[in-house]
Amino acid sequence: MNSNQRVREALTNGRPDRPPLGFFAIDADTAAKVLGRETYWRAKARCQIAFWEGRRDEVVQSWIEDATELYRKLDVIDIIPVCCDAAGMAPPRNYDPDPPRKVDENTWEDRQGCVYKYSPQTKDITMVHDPQMWTREHAVEEELYDGESPLVDESVFEAIDAIIDNFKQDRFILGPSGGEMAWLLLGGMERGMMEVAARPQDVKQIYLSHVKRAHERDDQFIRPGQDGVLWGQDLASQNGPMISPQTYRELFFDGFRSRIEAVKKKNQFVIKHACGDNRLFFDIFVDLGIDCYQSIQASAGMDIVEIQRDWGDKFAVWGGIPVEHLLVGTADDVRADVDRFMREVAPAGRCILGTSHSVAVGSKYDNFMALLDQFDKHCNK
Repeated sequence: MNSNQRVREALTNGRPDRPPLGFFAIDADTAAKVLGRETYWRAKARCQIAFWEGRRDEVVQSWIEDATELYRKLDVIDIIPVCCDAAGMAPPRNYDPDPPRKVDENTWEDRQGCVYKYSPQTKDITMVHDPQMWTREHAVEEELYDGESPLVDESVFEAIDAIIDNFKQDRFILGPSGGEMAWLLLGGMERGMMEVAARPQDVKQIYLSHVKRAHERDDQFIRPGQDGVLWGQDLASQNGPMISPQTYRELFFDGFRSRIEAVKKKNQFVIKHACGDNRLFFDIFVDLGIDCYQSIQASAGMDIVEIQRDWGDKFAVWGGIPVEHLLVGTADDVRADVDRFMREVAPAGRCILGTSHSVAVGSKYDNFMALLDQFDKHCNK
């Protein structure tokens, strides 16, 4: 049984020869240690700066070469995602960047006055100030999809297509789509939550039009050779849902279910990544028809053993290793996590071993290697 067959068997309530192993992403610092060199693969800030400086081809070439070598070396991993930030979609060839001006070593400002900051902790660049966040209008007539969905330059898929071509014969590949559309937050998280509360029907109208656009974009964005989509819009924090399940059903459920149905018609599995405490959303996940729930954040009170026991007949579960144990734990902590998964989760089937999020920036390399080694020991008993 190869990796592709193994994951498909796990997702369809079957019993593969062993539980699949996969990660939402392997960030650049861990990838670099495996490769023995620096890489742009999942190096979010480095990629952004390179794009601003017009070095797009350099990044794409690194993605192709380094992802191929990384996953060839880590041949125990069954799932390859090519749909995450700094690990897939790129600007088109010969694009002309309009970079923000550099304010200081870690700060940039664009022509609209938006300010971006580099985070040493996550090695990412994020917008920290949008001067129009609370003044920008989101009128229905301006936000509605106008029915015009021009073709995207195919070169934006250059790295994705190359990696799929290198692994489509054996690995299970998670690729792009026309958009997730789990819900809509106009103007970002804070403003978006206010819009949902103040103008729910306007938001719903705009949202459903954006869902239609996502449907239409699937034909180009879902790539030949990919097996599924990995969608990652969060619906909860560590303290529970960010939107009540009732409100979610009223505003967003039908649209998101239609997105899931649309990509399944294109023979794609749907894996829903969702951090936080999502227990109040499990009935919704079932009714939506997801194939797998990925993340299962232990620090938010989520336990993979309990979730599989209560929900494993409805969707597959993917997790078992708290990312905190990679970051601040010991190798013994990680080995114990693998042991528990193989002892209490694997026998029931319909499960994938992985971290609660990604192999995140700052993960201890020895802990990651301990994870792989302990899993390999179980598989070769």
